[in-house]
Amino acid sequence: FERYVDYALDVPMYFVYRKKKYIDCTGMTFRDFMAGELPCIPGELPTLNDWENHLTTIFPEVRLKRYLEMRGADGGPWRRLCALPAFWVPVSGLKTPFRDGLLRHVAEDVLKLAKDGLERRGFKESGFLNEVAEVVKTGVTPAEKLLELYHGKWEQSVDPVFEELLY
Repeated sequence: FERYVDYALDVPMYFVYRKKKYIDCTGMTFRDFMAGELPCIPGELPTLNDWENHLTTIFPEVRLKRYLEMRGADGGPWRRLCALPAFWVPVSGLKTPFRDGLLRHVAEDVLKLAKDGLERRGFKESGFLNEVAEVVKTGVTPAEKLLELYHGKWEQSVDPVFEELLY
């Protein structure tokens, strides 16, 4: 954790929030803030809330929160941002022929490796794979389910997708 904290202390800040206003701190570090050396608010020291706000503005591949946030697929340059969905949406999905079987069989093998690895860790994390396991088991992707709803029950309206995908 120490290396992560050192990293976060030196990532340039965006802002400090005071009295319902955002104060521009572009280019200054949280380490400077801890020393009371921010020119925008001289002598002021950070609060725990300032630290929490700062941590939400750094974007490593894995971000430490109360859990590990895997961020590899939610940001980056356009070419990478679009690459992952393109990888997961071939025309025939898991039904794509691959060697002597289907891509789905490769997914089954990879899922088993992931599940076994998580179980070996002993933290009861394998349940996080349930959604992926359902896709691999049925061979129907979330996109295919949405398309079925779009062409059926939703009568070609995209409006219901917002409610369908709420957290």
